[in-house]
Amino acid sequence: MGIILLGFEPDSFSHDYVEATRALAPDMTVLVTRDLEEIRSVIGEVEIAAGSFPRELLPKATSLRWVQQWGAGADWLMRYPEAAQMDFVLTNASGVHAIPISEHIMALILAFARKLCVAARAQARHEWLRPEGDDLFELAGKTMLLIGVGAIGAYTAKLASAMDIHVIGVRRDPSAGVPGVAEMHGPDQLLALLPQADFVVLTVPLTHETRGMIGEAELRAMKATAFIVNIGRGGTIQEDKLIQALHA
Repeated sequence: MGIILLGFEPDSFSHDYVEATRALAPDMTVLVTRDLEEIRSVIGEVEIAAGSFPRELLPKATSLRWVQQWGAGADWLMRYPEAAQMDFVLTNASGVHAIPISEHIMALILAFARKLCVAARAQARHEWLRPEGDDLFELAGKTMLLIGVGAIGAYTAKLASAMDIHVIGVRRDPSAGVPGVAEMHGPDQLLALLPQADFVVLTVPLTHETRGMIGEAELRAMKATAFIVNIGRGGTIQEDKLIQALHA
């Protein structure tokens, strides 16, 4: 009898979900745990795993047939390349976070536009802060460069275009249009597009191709007033170059 491993703390995972899983696979044992030693003791019997999985135990998971990630990013494979040689199916949760993450992107952009962080700090000090000059700005008429136009990027474009933001998309296949994206380009056009952007939004996964894709040349190409919102992995931006650019 194989094991379905649900990598969650037992008291944080819905009992209904556990029972539903047992009903779908009555011939298998359902184990809900994140305890490393408990998992280690049964790792050779685990056939299906979902949620958190101790990847250092992969070589011992000789019965593994399917791993369901609880998120979208699979960049952990770059740290465990041996997984690619194993005979299991890897699925992710790409697309399920499109609405909350897109709304988070727009919340950050609106916070910059309305200087909400500054206002909140002033409020905590019981100070009345009157914006002056260009302290505040409107989003209408601004340009967003959207790097990565998957499910999150597409929904972000929908929200941004509804606020009269001009959205330029960058994706591997620029021939595939997306509603809300006024123009689509390939990654080879990135440097030429960056000077147009008031907001640079990265939604790309971390891969060998995207690691460090925003470096010194890209940061220099941006407007001094541009904002970067990165909701993907931090490794897509060269951190040392970003720090230098912020100091400069």
